[in-house]
Amino acid sequence: MIIFIMKDGDFLKISKIKKTSSGKYNLILENNEKITTYDDVILKNNILYNKELNTEQLNKLNIDTKYYDIYNKCIRLISTRLRSEKEISDYLDKNNVTDEQKDIIISELKINGLINDRRFTKAFITDKLNFSTNGPIKIKNMLIENNVDVAIINEEMENVDKLIYLDKIKKIIDRKIKANKKYSNFMLKQKLMNDLILLGFYRDDINSCLNNVDFENNDLIEDNYDSLYKKLCLKYTGNNLYKKIKEKLYQKGFSLSEIDDILSKKFNC
Repeated sequence: MIIFIMKDGDFLKISKIKKTSSGKYNLILENNEKITTYDDVILKNNILYNKELNTEQLNKLNIDTKYYDIYNKCIRLISTRLRSEKEISDYLDKNNVTDEQKDIIISELKINGLINDRRFTKAFITDKLNFSTNGPIKIKNMLIENNVDVAIINEEMENVDKLIYLDKIKKIIDRKIKANKKYSNFMLKQKLMNDLILLGFYRDDINSCLNNVDFENNDLIEDNYDSLYKKLCLKYTGNNLYKKIKEKLYQKGFSLSEIDDILSKKFNC
């Protein structure tokens, strides 16, 4: 920003006003200095061709231009996705905007409907439901971190059909079961419970889904046995090998009945 210092009573004339390719305007002064500004600033300050401006008017022109610079940056930020009031406030703090200017910018953005925490909350919930594995607890906490009013959060969260969350849980469970290559049924169930709790789903909803899943996978213990046998028979034999495989399978979470069944079926050395 240029700070103009002139003697009292001195004026500088605007010799040319030219629109740029970006939509801004260049104000060319008679001393060849240039101010790049916005049409809003021009209208606000009643700028005309050949108009003479004193120091106070020129500096105000610069201040107004700086204001619209940061205001338009906020608009561009919001255009990528809706933002909460806190996000805009943090952004303005990073750009070293004064508290007074920040209040004015946020107020104007609200008046123009560009900041609206209820609309932000709706969009945020929809985005997390469609493009993340986050559950309701985590979504709510993330909104609280954005300083959204808890009453607004609760109202919008209650509008979400509970079946949507249950469907998300089921899809996560199905995907993890299909990808499971090493966990016993018991350990897999415990891992799924812990993973889903960390994702922010309610324990009752998780249990409801887990209780309707068939975890039986006879190939899993057999695959684990084959892998252990191949590795341990190089070091152990006979009863020692039997005991070592049994111990390792138990540590992996397989039940004693499952282990006894596979050992009686497969063990030989």
